[in-house]
Amino acid sequence: MDLVFDRQHIWHPYTSTLSPLPCYPVERAAGVSIFLESGEELIDGMSSWWAAIHGYNHPHLNSAAHQQIDDVSHVMFGGLTHAPAINLCKKLIDMTCDSLQHVFLADSGSVAVEVSLKMALQYWHARGEKRSKFLTLRDGYHGDTFAAMSVTDPDNSMHSLYKGFLPEHIFANSPNTPFDQPWDPRGLDDFASKIKANYQDIAAVILEPIVQGAGGMRIYHPEFLKGVRRLCDQYNVLLILDEIATGFGRTGKLFAYQHANVEPDILCLGKAITGGYMTLSATLTSTHVANTVCGGEAGCFMHGPTFMGNPLACAVATASMEILERNEWQAQTKAIETQFSQLLPRLEQHPLVETVRWLGAIGVVEAKCAVNMAVIQDHFVKQGVWIRPFGKLIYMMPPFISQPHHIEKLVAAIESALNTPACFQ
Repeated sequence: MDLVFDRQHIWHPYTSTLSPLPCYPVERAAGVSIFLESGEELIDGMSSWWAAIHGYNHPHLNSAAHQQIDDVSHVMFGGLTHAPAINLCKKLIDMTCDSLQHVFLADSGSVAVEVSLKMALQYWHARGEKRSKFLTLRDGYHGDTFAAMSVTDPDNSMHSLYKGFLPEHIFANSPNTPFDQPWDPRGLDDFASKIKANYQDIAAVILEPIVQGAGGMRIYHPEFLKGVRRLCDQYNVLLILDEIATGFGRTGKLFAYQHANVEPDILCLGKAITGGYMTLSATLTSTHVANTVCGGEAGCFMHGPTFMGNPLACAVATASMEILERNEWQAQTKAIETQFSQLLPRLEQHPLVETVRWLGAIGVVEAKCAVNMAVIQDHFVKQGVWIRPFGKLIYMMPPFISQPHHIEKLVAAIESALNTPACFQ
């Protein structure tokens, strides 16, 4: 593998062309293991950015891909349709709450967010109101495209350098009551004041339910989400829930909004939808929202990705839904959560650790200082694991099929890194 060419010419995510971080050459992957060209086997703690929930090289997903590619790998979705898209959308409607009856397929999580924001803007335009603002939370993250960046925390995120170029939206304080602590109603006060003062300009509220992902891996109390839904109803504001990271079982519920027993007006899905095989996303909404959007001046929703409804991706996604329908994920995520609850508290005593937290198949160690990315990544590889921290956060989102010895190895590697000062800045 030509790693010199890679280093000189290929721009990897969140890295510099001037001093690129090391990249490790992958030869193959199977189950929960990533096999490097050099022969090392790494236990994957990231599910390839939270997508490969069933592990790698899964026979059911492989079979779906092989079968579909022999029929048609892609065809435009404008004016045409096909069984893979129909089958997938049937399953998504069956899996989600009853109010969500219309599915818009796209090609990445960020685009699903873009679609949801455009949908909300067009909804109010069709109703004769010009609402151009979105209310969201600090410490949130919704993607790297422009509209998605605009509803991502402008001060405490990787997108702060774009401040001034993006539309300015309204940010409320993020929830301050952890998931497993007694609910403090005052945590909703700032959000309530923001929506009360600005509701006539707000097209929608958008937030990540229960778990804020790349903005800080914060796990918050379901009562906050219940309060948000209640306030959206009170002030007649649409609620968009971004479940791109949390959807399909990651938090121990099939969808994180189920922890609060609420329903969104618009739902964004992605990442794990294909089990990590290829890129696909979906934005679901109610008949009321869809018909209002299409009853306006445009007469339709003004969006149409080239690879919308890609048959190959839809076929694999349908196979991924079939695996979830077996309901093994519930026992799997519960077992991972139980193990995190047993192993992570001991790390909280370490002088470098600020706090630890977990929910479902999510485990987080928040350090008191930022990691040295190149050093800690090399350390983890030498420990035989793949964990990709950012900032002060060392987190795990392992495949659901991970066994106890896999989780033990991941947590042991983090403990080893904590005891290696060079791993931190």
